[in-house]
Amino acid sequence: MEFKEAVKVALQSLWANKLRSVLTLLGVVIGVTSVIAVVTLINGANNYVTTKFARYGADVFTVSKMPQIITSPEDYQRYQKRKNILFSDYQYIKENCKHCVGIGAQQATTSKVVRGTESVTDTSIRGYTAQMPSLQNLNIEQGRDFTETDEEHASHVAIIGTDIQDHLFAGINPIGQELRVDGTPYTVIGVSEKQGSTFGASQDNWVGVPLTAYQKSYGTAKTLTVYIKAGAAGQTLDNAADEVRVLVRSRRHDAPGAPDSFELDTNNTLVGFFNTITNSFGAVAGGIALISLVVGGIVIMNIMLVSVTERTREIGIRKALGARPRDIMVQFLIESGTMALVGGAFGVLGGIIVAQLVTIVAGFPSTVALWSVLVGLLMATSTGVFFGVYPARKAAMLDPIVALRAD
Repeated sequence: MEFKEAVKVALQSLWANKLRSVLTLLGVVIGVTSVIAVVTLINGANNYVTTKFARYGADVFTVSKMPQIITSPEDYQRYQKRKNILFSDYQYIKENCKHCVGIGAQQATTSKVVRGTESVTDTSIRGYTAQMPSLQNLNIEQGRDFTETDEEHASHVAIIGTDIQDHLFAGINPIGQELRVDGTPYTVIGVSEKQGSTFGASQDNWVGVPLTAYQKSYGTAKTLTVYIKAGAAGQTLDNAADEVRVLVRSRRHDAPGAPDSFELDTNNTLVGFFNTITNSFGAVAGGIALISLVVGGIVIMNIMLVSVTERTREIGIRKALGARPRDIMVQFLIESGTMALVGGAFGVLGGIIVAQLVTIVAGFPSTVALWSVLVGLLMATSTGVFFGVYPARKAAMLDPIVALRAD
């Protein structure tokens, strides 16, 4: 039997027993759907996070009281005992760092923004030094950026995200308009470009004001984060980071040999940590999907054994007409592989649909990777072939005389 004819026979068998085929392939469909959905979501999350962190630039690193990612309550308690990073620390680094191309500082809180009778809640209020928007690559679509004069005079000016513009300044030009943050008036001087959402949370619901004005409202005792631009990645970044580490350790009187009493993070550190987490999650989900594929494979083997029993007389006739055991075995392997491949195709489609639904409902990013589709189809086909070997061998080893006597 030719390969093309064997595939045709397999598809006819699937179509003739629709309910049985659906139940047979269910395990394979679920397994492949799980693999494709998980890989698509993880790939989307990794790409999104990498892109977001890359927005700061590969040559930008931060100095803060606590790391941006904390994995246990014990670590959080330990980091909380550290001294705050203050505005004077930022000025000390700015004045003494020779390898720093740019330096800025930021503080943030959450509050309510009001204009007239309209308001926006849970808004991120950010205190920025003059260089911070450029260090974070915030492109100003309307108006202007902060200046050193705004910082020096603690000017009551603000840059807003697009959510604030849409809710408080719908239909009008926000530049030159006034809004209130915790009762303090600020004049809008700029509107940032739209940044979208992260895992369903909008990144455009924010108001940026000069850090000096921010501290007049919220105090100077709270910790801040210092952003430093080295000018280039690699050794240049390492040199700047080493110099800043020495300056901050000296400023905070860290004893020789003692661990840092602050956190120095690069984008690669954060991206690497996130990739490790998502890869671990993917490994667990992959294990679950593998179990589904094994269950699906066992079901395929059982159904193929039933098929061998049902077609015993057919096998005897083919052998009597000159079919070799190898021909019979290949035919049944093609049938089981084709069944699994069809299940894999439906699984790939299902996985993409599931991932897109998660993106639509929860805002979780997803990116379909071609390699994951190919791997899903390969896994499904391999499962069918592997679990089809025993039924195929049993069919190939049938005695033609005994087979012809079968009812």
